[in-house]
Amino acid sequence: MQTIYDWVTMAVFSGLVVLFLNRSMAPEEKQDNIYHYGPPALGCAVANYLGNHDQRMAAIALIIAVVGYILFFLQPFAKR
Repeated sequence: MQTIYDWVTMAVFSGLVVLFLNRSMAPEEKQDNIYHYGPPALGCAVANYLGNHDQRMAAIALIIAVVGYILFFLQPFAKR
């Protein structure tokens, strides 16, 4: 954990894990499919890799895309 990309992607991924665990405890008809969590998890890993290899703009764009995906598709703040 040496760069800002390590910390930011780990924070986003941790929030994603908490969201998944929270939703997995919901009644059966309201549960998300696990494959909805794959793209943002992979996006966090790739953004961290890009950020650690001096491709800052691509890493920042990917982090923004991951957060946008989470907000749009997974809707963590929507009432269920």
